[in-house]
Amino acid sequence: MLSMKACALCPRKCGIDRTRQTGFCGSGSQIKVARAALHHWEEPCISGTKGSGTVFFSGCTLRCCYCQNYRISTGGFGKEISTKRLGEIFLELQKQGAHNINLVTATQFVPQVLEALNGVHSQLRIPIAYNCGGYERIETIQALKGAVSIFMPDFKYVSETLSTQYSGAPDYFVVATAAIQEMVKQIGGLQYDEQGILQRGVIIRHLVLPGARKDSFRVLQWIHAHLPKGQYLLSLMSQYTPAGPQSNPAPLKRR
Repeated sequence: MLSMKACALCPRKCGIDRTRQTGFCGSGSQIKVARAALHHWEEPCISGTKGSGTVFFSGCTLRCCYCQNYRISTGGFGKEISTKRLGEIFLELQKQGAHNINLVTATQFVPQVLEALNGVHSQLRIPIAYNCGGYERIETIQALKGAVSIFMPDFKYVSETLSTQYSGAPDYFVVATAAIQEMVKQIGGLQYDEQGILQRGVIIRHLVLPGARKDSFRVLQWIHAHLPKGQYLLSLMSQYTPAGPQSNPAPLKRR
């Protein structure tokens, strides 16, 4: 059972009673959403022609110093809403024509998300996508079984040095690979509708960072060696743009 009383939703397992104070993620027990809208810049099989119904949750379990959305992830930007209101947002996005509901960085609110989805389950006709940084507990991913049909995890690093320096997560590789394997196992393949929009599947994303090309090769080698062929999609991204504090390591200050 997922609980916020001694929070262990993410691999940090900070143990904070989030009904009384905020955890490592910067979140309490109240859902906080920064933005909810149709998003047209995901992978084509997600955004399609009408857009992905994207909900950006405030807070994050990682501390990526190059985060493009740092105001949302660590800056506290967003509005607190009820679980009921979250369900209404899902239905509103569906009514606007969204191909799917895209939950961005929702780890810290998984119990509330599941409650919201359960409340509107009979009215939702589109897939639910879980869009995350890859730093997930297997138990949390397992709790999403039956509710989520698309997983979109990042696979950021193999190097412990990079994951520690850039994201404050020395155990990132061990944690993320176990989580991704669970996602692929849980989903069990790729399914599309007649328009080529993904209905079920796993999209593994990797952003190539400046000065980290060798680690990117190691990421790709692990994927090739450990995941069943044809059971996932790979999105290799090269659009890194410097962001975050001026104190960032020198390699991250260039494209």
